[in-house]
Amino acid sequence: MIETYEDALAFIHGRPRFKKRPTLERMKLFLRLLGDPQKQSRYVHITGTNGKGSTVAMMRDMLIQTGLNVGTFTSPFIARFNERIAINGEAISDGNLVLLTRKIAPIVEQLDKELPEGGPTEFEIDTAIMFCYFADKNLDVVLLEVGIGGLYDSTNVIVPEVSVITTVGWDHMKYLGDTLGEIANQKAGIIKPNIPIVVGNLPAPAKTVIEQVANGEQAPLYELGRDFSVSKNNPHGLRAKISYQGLKLRKFSATLGLAGDYQVDNAAVALTATQILFKRLGIKISVADLKAGLAGTKWPGRMEKVMDEPLVFLDGAHNLPGIQSLVNTLRNNFSDKDIYVLVAILADKQYELMLGELASLPNIHLMVTNFSVQGVKNRQSANLIEENEELKTRYPIRKAPNWQSGFVELTQNMSTDDVLVITGSLYFISEIRKILK
Repeated sequence: MIETYEDALAFIHGRPRFKKRPTLERMKLFLRLLGDPQKQSRYVHITGTNGKGSTVAMMRDMLIQTGLNVGTFTSPFIARFNERIAINGEAISDGNLVLLTRKIAPIVEQLDKELPEGGPTEFEIDTAIMFCYFADKNLDVVLLEVGIGGLYDSTNVIVPEVSVITTVGWDHMKYLGDTLGEIANQKAGIIKPNIPIVVGNLPAPAKTVIEQVANGEQAPLYELGRDFSVSKNNPHGLRAKISYQGLKLRKFSATLGLAGDYQVDNAAVALTATQILFKRLGIKISVADLKAGLAGTKWPGRMEKVMDEPLVFLDGAHNLPGIQSLVNTLRNNFSDKDIYVLVAILADKQYELMLGELASLPNIHLMVTNFSVQGVKNRQSANLIEENEELKTRYPIRKAPNWQSGFVELTQNMSTDDVLVITGSLYFISEIRKILK
């Protein structure tokens, strides 16, 4: 029986994370038995190796500023599971989560008995709860973030107003493919016939694949650098002042609420997708609302400042492209400071390359540690303490048996002018954020 919030989470997290054969048929059957709640809303569908959550956050705040009611579905969560499903930034209540989990549980049990491979996965259940919650809330739009990939992702059962691919890089290769072209093909799975698709800064192999798919589906394609452009006007400012041009906006300038140089491209993608959405919904663009939305955007765990003296940031750079973006931000904004980095990475990531990127900065003091992933099956922290013997760094790599002792050691040895960045895994960031925020 599902009586409490804890019961609901135990039911959800107790499901398998993946099945051997990728398919959308199980998800479609699941939703059909629930009355097809996904048909009650309009959507923006967003995928990408990195930048999905930040793009959702910027779009959300611009749309709310315009007066729209906006649902968001994001992953993973930072503090509580409920964050994944929200309306106008307010997470689903514990009570509603319990009610909806109780509603879908009999269908899950039915499919467990009827389907040879068993019933829905954990993420399929997350997605179904979200569709059911949003179905009767009279929302103007739902910003729907893909879990992994796109083609077989459980969110890929809708026809959106606009599709978005933020970035394509190396991550989840076990499920998406061993080349950028294969990974891009999975992400291009969200492209629908005649539905506009907005893409960010993509490597050439990925761009080729996505252009081919968009052409085949006759989907209007809007590419960063070709159909819209953006630049950062304050080279050494952590929160970028941007100039954007694209579609109806000419010489648009704004200050971003989200820190990090990688947010510049995300903002451009968000602005373009928002304009296309407005056109499809018949909404007039307000430059003032767009600027206010971008300036006010907050997104936990993305270059998030949690202390001032010394400066301490949390950044969930959980894969190689994410670490590369973080390194670029640190190089551009803190080259004149000593940067201390406390890092822990999941075992299924490219942790050797990620550590190598961090070690390439001459002003980095690197400390590696491990962490435990609470309540999540099959997610192990890489043993970085034993894995970096050959890494060349200007300063000796320090090792901490746990993040708590590492954090204390670093902060005691830093001056107030130094910078501390805690990074490497969103699960790790989530664990630390509970203490620091």
